[in-house]
Amino acid sequence: MIGLVLAAGAGSRLRPYTETLPKALVPVAGEGTENELSVLDITLKNFAEIGLEEVGIIVGYRKEVVYERKAALEAKYGLKLTLIENDVAEKWNNAYSLWCGRDAIKHSVILANGDTVHPVSVEKTLLAARGDGKKIILALDTVKDLGEEEMKVVVDPETGVRKITKLMDPAEATGEYIGLTLIEGEAADELADALKATYERDPQLYYEDGYQELVNRGFKVDVAPIGDVKWVEIDNHDDLAKAREIACQY
Repeated sequence: MIGLVLAAGAGSRLRPYTETLPKALVPVAGEGTENELSVLDITLKNFAEIGLEEVGIIVGYRKEVVYERKAALEAKYGLKLTLIENDVAEKWNNAYSLWCGRDAIKHSVILANGDTVHPVSVEKTLLAARGDGKKIILALDTVKDLGEEEMKVVVDPETGVRKITKLMDPAEATGEYIGLTLIEGEAADELADALKATYERDPQLYYEDGYQELVNRGFKVDVAPIGDVKWVEIDNHDDLAKAREIACQY
């Protein structure tokens, strides 16, 4: 198993940071010091802690900065990093971005969004949920109060995920997908095909729309509730402030 990080996004709502950095490299702790940590740092640290040795990072916007930091990140976390390029990251949404990582998924991966600050307990929860024929397992927050922006999920106890979208009445949802998924290698080809169908239908769709495509085709997507965990998806400066409050607690 390897790690896979979606780090191609521009994060326009985080300017001025993202004028020179990809969203995944915005500092969330120790800004301007030798102990500075980005979202990517925290994710790589988590991956190393659960014993992963290789990580694929899908890069696009300001990819040159990730290339510049690659050797230092490898040395710091004891990981081999492979950068996978998405050349249309500034034009298309992340359904295509995850499709770019389709070969990496064949190794079985823990996928992490490059804007999600979370503790290693989430990765451990996903690993503990493996087995019993599960091929794709989504990390699900069933505790948080939901609003309009969240990626909401409806789950059937027997058949797994039935619906995943932001465009849903929060009262209808079982919980929120937090941006981490365990994907077994045997699901790689089917997922790649669903992602391709998704971005060809509309390049502005999310990879979660690819998950919905799989569900619509009869593929079972499972979930793993993460419990009462402090985490945040960073979309704007308010989110960044929350991330900085919790990142130092990990």
